[in-house]
Amino acid sequence: MIVTEYELLVCLAAELNMRKSAEKLFLSQPALSQRLQTIESRWETKIFLRTQKGLLLTPEGEAIVQHAERVIERERQIQERLEAQDGIVRGTLKIACASIVAQMWLPRVLKQFIEAYPDVHISVVTGWSSEIHQALVDGSAHVGIVRGNVAWKSIQKPLFQDKLFLVDKEITSLDDVLKSERPFIQFQSDSNYYQVIQDYWQRNFGKMPRQAMVMDQIETCRQMAFNGIGFAILPEVTLIGASEDINKIPLVDKSGEILSRDTSLIGYEQSLELPQVKAFLEIVDKYLETHY
Repeated sequence: MIVTEYELLVCLAAELNMRKSAEKLFLSQPALSQRLQTIESRWETKIFLRTQKGLLLTPEGEAIVQHAERVIERERQIQERLEAQDGIVRGTLKIACASIVAQMWLPRVLKQFIEAYPDVHISVVTGWSSEIHQALVDGSAHVGIVRGNVAWKSIQKPLFQDKLFLVDKEITSLDDVLKSERPFIQFQSDSNYYQVIQDYWQRNFGKMPRQAMVMDQIETCRQMAFNGIGFAILPEVTLIGASEDINKIPLVDKSGEILSRDTSLIGYEQSLELPQVKAFLEIVDKYLETHY
């Protein structure tokens, strides 16, 4: 692997640590230090200050690293355009995805994609909706997969709806919830998920159940419920592979409608025209046809 000066500087700025940067760049620390000295000599300025705790970017270094980031991004865009012109499906497919979808749904789709397009390198980052939006805005992702209602001004493609279930090992009906002393286990989210649950409970029961704990991730919440610690309200996608001894009670509104959550794919038109992204969307459509 040939590491350019720009890539070296961007890596150092991200890590602010010589050892970690050397490991990521597959260089020895002495070699990395020598290359940095050469770069600083060429720019005739200090880019980083060495301290006992690591590296610090100088003001001049910040400007040089920003320039390096722009050059790397510009080269990436040119490479993608060249690949799009020859029509060959290769390059990198960059996906920013809601964590629970990345855990339970995306691997099944990517398995089919990799089998069909083995020459494409896949990059997946996970996070909350706000982080996925930012990844698209700054160009670090081609497509985003988000949960719930989203405000997106460019292309938005509905993927699937999954019903919401009360999940517990003991409770067998919604009527038993307020009579039970079972703890209610929730998870943190930056979406409107929490408000959806609160509104549902107020409409149908008039008050919220006793809340015992809030988990930092939905997977932790899921495991707590599956192991009998308490009950949780989980989307259907999280129940793939759940054991038979788990009670799964749909959240039915007074109107008879089952509460559900939307999952959508979002992106900018220019990114969706790339061959690898088009190929991914085709695989997604085929998967949805056979599984929903």
